[in-house]
Amino acid sequence: MTGLTSLNASADAKRLGLLKEAMPALRRVVLLASRGDPATSSIASAIRNAAQSLGVELEIGSVENIDNLEGTLTAVVKAGSEAVIVAGSPVFFPLQPRIAQWAGAARMPVISPWRELPAAGGLLSYGTSINAMFRRAAVFVDRILKGEDPATLPVEQPTTFELVVNLKTAKALGLTIPPMLLARADEVIE
Repeated sequence: MTGLTSLNASADAKRLGLLKEAMPALRRVVLLASRGDPATSSIASAIRNAAQSLGVELEIGSVENIDNLEGTLTAVVKAGSEAVIVAGSPVFFPLQPRIAQWAGAARMPVISPWRELPAAGGLLSYGTSINAMFRRAAVFVDRILKGEDPATLPVEQPTTFELVVNLKTAKALGLTIPPMLLARADEVIE
Protein backbone atom coordinates (compact mmCIF):
# COMPACT_ATOMS: atom_id res chain seq x y z
CA MET A 1 0.00 0.00 0.00
CA THR A 2 1.21 3.51 -0.78
CA GLY A 3 -0.13 6.98 -1.34
CA LEU A 4 -0.52 10.37 0.25
CA THR A 5 -2.13 11.43 3.48
CA SER A 6 -3.34 14.84 4.51
CA LEU A 7 -3.69 13.81 8.15
CA ASN A 8 -1.38 15.95 10.19
CA ALA A 9 -2.05 16.63 13.88
CA SER A 10 0.35 19.57 13.96
CA ALA A 11 -1.64 21.29 11.18
CA ASP A 12 -4.87 20.71 13.13
CA ALA A 13 -3.36 22.39 16.19
CA LYS A 14 -1.84 25.15 14.05
CA ARG A 15 -5.30 26.08 12.72
CA LEU A 16 -6.42 26.91 16.25
CA GLY A 17 -3.24 28.92 16.81
CA LEU A 18 -3.86 30.94 13.64
CA LEU A 19 -7.46 31.55 14.62
CA LYS A 20 -6.32 32.75 18.05
CA GLU A 21 -3.74 35.01 16.38
CA ALA A 22 -6.48 36.52 14.20
CA MET A 23 -8.81 36.83 17.23
CA PRO A 24 -6.65 37.40 20.34
CA ALA A 25 -9.70 37.62 22.61
CA LEU A 26 -10.97 34.19 21.47
CA ARG A 27 -12.11 32.14 24.46
CA ARG A 28 -14.47 29.51 23.08
CA VAL A 29 -14.28 27.61 19.80
CA VAL A 30 -16.09 24.64 18.29
CA LEU A 31 -14.57 21.88 16.20
CA LEU A 32 -16.98 20.88 13.44
CA ALA A 33 -16.41 17.13 13.21
CA SER A 34 -17.94 14.23 11.34
CA ARG A 35 -19.20 11.57 13.70
CA GLY A 36 -18.42 8.82 11.18
CA ASP A 37 -14.82 9.82 10.44
CA PRO A 38 -12.26 7.65 12.27
CA ALA A 39 -9.73 10.52 12.19
CA THR A 40 -12.01 12.72 14.32
CA SER A 41 -10.56 11.51 17.63
CA SER A 42 -6.95 12.31 16.63
CA ILE A 43 -7.97 15.71 15.22
CA ALA A 44 -9.94 16.52 18.38
CA SER A 45 -7.04 15.41 20.57
CA ALA A 46 -4.55 17.64 18.75
CA ILE A 47 -6.86 20.65 18.89
CA ARG A 48 -7.80 19.96 22.53
CA ASN A 49 -4.10 20.04 23.50
CA ALA A 50 -3.59 23.30 21.58
CA ALA A 51 -6.72 24.79 23.16
CA GLN A 52 -5.42 24.04 26.65
CA SER A 53 -2.11 25.75 25.97
CA LEU A 54 -3.86 28.78 24.42
CA GLY A 55 -6.46 29.12 27.18
CA VAL A 56 -9.35 28.42 24.79
CA GLU A 57 -12.35 26.27 25.62
CA LEU A 58 -13.01 23.64 22.94
CA GLU A 59 -16.39 22.17 22.14
CA ILE A 60 -17.04 19.41 19.62
CA GLY A 61 -19.89 19.89 17.18
CA SER A 62 -20.51 16.42 15.80
CA VAL A 63 -22.39 16.20 12.53
CA GLU A 64 -24.20 12.91 12.04
CA ASN A 65 -25.97 13.86 8.85
CA ILE A 66 -24.78 16.61 6.50
CA ASP A 67 -28.41 17.56 5.88
CA ASN A 68 -28.33 18.94 9.45
CA LEU A 69 -25.02 20.80 9.03
CA GLU A 70 -26.48 24.26 9.57
CA GLY A 71 -28.55 23.02 12.54
CA THR A 72 -25.43 21.67 14.24
CA LEU A 73 -23.52 24.89 13.59
CA THR A 74 -26.36 27.09 14.81
CA ALA A 75 -26.69 25.04 18.02
CA VAL A 76 -23.02 25.45 18.93
CA VAL A 77 -23.16 29.18 18.26
CA LYS A 78 -26.15 29.48 20.56
CA ALA A 79 -24.09 27.62 23.17
CA GLY A 80 -21.54 30.45 23.09
CA SER A 81 -18.84 29.45 20.61
CA GLU A 82 -17.06 32.42 19.07
CA ALA A 83 -15.50 30.67 16.08
CA VAL A 84 -15.53 27.38 14.18
CA ILE A 85 -12.69 25.08 13.13
CA VAL A 86 -13.66 22.69 10.35
CA ALA A 87 -12.09 19.26 10.81
CA GLY A 88 -10.18 17.86 7.86
CA SER A 89 -12.77 15.17 7.26
CA PRO A 90 -13.32 14.41 3.57
CA VAL A 91 -17.06 14.76 4.09
CA PHE A 92 -16.60 18.52 4.65
CA PHE A 93 -14.44 19.24 1.60
CA PRO A 94 -17.31 19.64 -0.90
CA LEU A 95 -19.31 21.62 1.69
CA GLN A 96 -16.92 24.58 1.90
CA PRO A 97 -19.22 27.00 0.00
CA ARG A 98 -22.18 25.92 2.14
CA ILE A 99 -20.17 26.39 5.36
CA ALA A 100 -18.94 29.80 4.17
CA GLN A 101 -22.50 30.87 3.34
CA TRP A 102 -23.70 29.83 6.81
CA ALA A 103 -20.72 31.61 8.43
CA GLY A 104 -21.50 34.83 6.57
CA ALA A 105 -25.15 34.76 7.62
CA ALA A 106 -24.22 33.92 11.23
CA ARG A 107 -21.30 36.42 11.27
CA MET A 108 -19.06 33.62 12.51
CA PRO A 109 -15.30 33.33 11.90
CA VAL A 110 -14.43 29.93 10.41
CA ILE A 111 -11.09 28.28 9.59
CA SER A 112 -10.75 25.20 7.42
CA PRO A 113 -7.98 22.98 6.08
CA TRP A 114 -8.93 23.94 2.51
CA ARG A 115 -8.47 27.18 0.58
CA GLU A 116 -11.96 26.66 -0.88
CA LEU A 117 -13.46 28.03 2.35
CA PRO A 118 -11.96 31.55 2.22
CA ALA A 119 -12.41 31.54 -1.56
CA ALA A 120 -16.14 31.05 -0.90
CA GLY A 121 -16.25 33.76 1.79
CA GLY A 122 -14.95 32.07 4.96
CA LEU A 123 -12.24 33.75 7.04
CA LEU A 124 -9.14 31.51 6.97
CA SER A 125 -7.69 28.27 5.77
CA TYR A 126 -4.49 26.46 6.60
CA GLY A 127 -3.65 23.11 5.13
CA THR A 128 -2.31 21.17 2.22
CA SER A 129 -3.14 22.15 -1.31
CA ILE A 130 -5.49 19.59 -2.83
CA ASN A 131 -4.11 20.45 -6.28
CA ALA A 132 -0.54 19.84 -5.09
CA MET A 133 -1.61 16.49 -3.64
CA PHE A 134 -3.22 15.51 -6.96
CA ARG A 135 0.00 16.42 -8.79
CA ARG A 136 2.03 14.36 -6.31
CA ALA A 137 -0.39 11.44 -6.69
CA ALA A 138 0.31 11.52 -10.44
CA VAL A 139 3.98 10.86 -9.65
CA PHE A 140 2.97 7.74 -7.72
CA VAL A 141 0.76 6.55 -10.58
CA ASP A 142 3.57 7.14 -13.07
CA ARG A 143 6.08 5.16 -10.99
CA ILE A 144 3.65 2.29 -10.51
CA LEU A 145 2.76 2.18 -14.20
CA LYS A 146 6.47 2.03 -14.98
CA GLY A 147 6.71 -1.13 -12.88
CA GLU A 148 7.61 -0.06 -9.33
CA ASP A 149 6.04 -2.14 -6.60
CA PRO A 150 3.56 0.03 -4.63
CA ALA A 151 4.64 -1.76 -1.45
CA THR A 152 8.11 -0.21 -1.78
CA LEU A 153 6.78 3.36 -2.08
CA PRO A 154 6.27 5.01 1.31
CA VAL A 155 3.07 6.78 2.26
CA GLU A 156 3.91 10.48 2.13
CA GLN A 157 2.76 13.24 4.42
CA PRO A 158 2.49 16.79 3.16
CA THR A 159 5.48 19.08 3.57
CA THR A 160 3.96 22.28 2.24
CA PHE A 161 1.00 24.05 3.79
CA GLU A 162 -0.79 27.15 2.59
CA LEU A 163 -2.40 29.91 4.61
CA VAL A 164 -5.23 31.83 2.94
CA VAL A 165 -6.83 34.90 4.52
CA ASN A 166 -10.03 36.55 3.33
CA LEU A 167 -9.68 40.24 4.29
CA LYS A 168 -13.12 41.10 2.93
CA THR A 169 -14.65 38.62 5.38
CA ALA A 170 -12.45 39.87 8.23
CA LYS A 171 -13.68 43.42 7.60
CA ALA A 172 -17.32 42.25 7.52
CA LEU A 173 -16.74 40.52 10.88
CA GLY A 174 -15.08 43.61 12.35
CA LEU A 175 -11.73 41.83 12.68
CA THR A 176 -8.33 43.37 12.05
CA ILE A 177 -5.95 40.67 10.88
CA PRO A 178 -2.52 41.29 12.43
CA PRO A 179 0.17 42.33 9.91
CA MET A 180 2.43 39.42 10.94
CA LEU A 181 -0.33 36.95 10.08
CA LEU A 182 -0.92 38.66 6.72
CA ALA A 183 2.81 38.58 5.98
CA ARG A 184 2.82 34.79 6.40
CA ALA A 185 -0.22 34.27 4.18
CA ASP A 186 0.30 32.53 0.87
CA GLU A 187 -2.82 34.23 -0.47
CA VAL A 188 -4.82 37.24 0.70
CA ILE A 189 -8.30 37.64 -0.72
CA GLU A 190 -9.35 41.25 -0.86
